[in-house]
Amino acid sequence: MNISKQSIIKELKSWGFFVILLGGLYITGALPEVSALMQRGLLMTGLMNASSSEGYVGKTDYNWKLEKFETGEAVDFKAFKGKKVFLNVWASWCPPCIAEMPSIEKLYQHFKDDENVVFMMLNVDEDKIKAEKFLKRKGYSFPNYRRVTSTPSVFQSNSIPSTYVINEKGEVIFKHQGLANYYSDSFINMLTIQ
Repeated sequence: MNISKQSIIKELKSWGFFVILLGGLYITGALPEVSALMQRGLLMTGLMNASSSEGYVGKTDYNWKLEKFETGEAVDFKAFKGKKVFLNVWASWCPPCIAEMPSIEKLYQHFKDDENVVFMMLNVDEDKIKAEKFLKRKGYSFPNYRRVTSTPSVFQSNSIPSTYVINEKGEVIFKHQGLANYYSDSFINMLTIQ
């Protein structure tokens, strides 16, 4: 097989462009945002809608201390007993987390006046200031929390984003790991009916 010098140079130029592009996105910190934008396009297809068929996962452990992200106010997870809880674990450096946030914000807006449904966005960034800047820049209004005590085992996961729904009886009735669109009729019905 005889490969010409011109074809090698052409191939190196095409790969070089992508390496420089990715390097530039990485250095400027824009890579997670660009990746999230591409993943958000995938969400728009409807192929990644969250399904309510995930089923029973386990019983909630209410022995969990948190703090409100914005104020630092201590919160006892027991305060949410008897309510339906939407819990999403996220980080500002996580492209799938960033990609699904617009659908979560829409879902939150749909339920924000329903006193029986609680939204908890649990941020796991090591750098709280970076996460605060991200939230401010994006203008999300859903409630954010940080852990004070260790996360109960029923909510532990090796990946983010991870999303859980806890019913009024304290049963985890939904668990999804990875990217999903939560602003769908079936998911709204799950939060409304069950």
